Amino acid sequence: MSELRFKNFEMGDFDAVIALWQAAGIILSRSDTQTGLAQKLERDPDLFFIMTDADNQIIGCVMGTFDGRRGWINHLAIDPKRQGEGLGKLMIRQLEDRFRKAGCEKVNLLIEPTNSAVQAFYERIDYTEDKLIFMEKWL
Repeated sequence: MSELRFKNFEMGDFDAVIALWQAAGIILSRSDTQTGLAQKLERDPDLFFIMTDADNQIIGCVMGTFDGRRGWINHLAIDPKRQGEGLGKLMIRQLEDRFRKAGCEKVNLLIEPTNSAVQAFYERIDYTEDKLIFMEKWL
């Protein structure tokens, strides 16, 4: 796996990352626009990164956020043709290292009901389910 590289997301990666998210079944929201992702980059750009292969093709992406108290994992995606190779685990471990450097002690994530099969992946890398009621409001 030495041909794999991590690189911070840049706006030039936008189209490829959106395509990857869609191919991986990520449900995009109205904040997953060029403007929305540019705003995300202003806050903590080092937590939003891609993984490239030997041909410099984007094969993975994750968008982490840290609010000063909790880290959040958002939009983890691996190219469907490369799933099952341990790349998701590498992405998460890299993100966890970056969270630690930022002073983060706890990481949270949400799983869409339509993507519940991914729960087993997270359980294998020591994430546990916490029954909560999630509420939201778009402004």
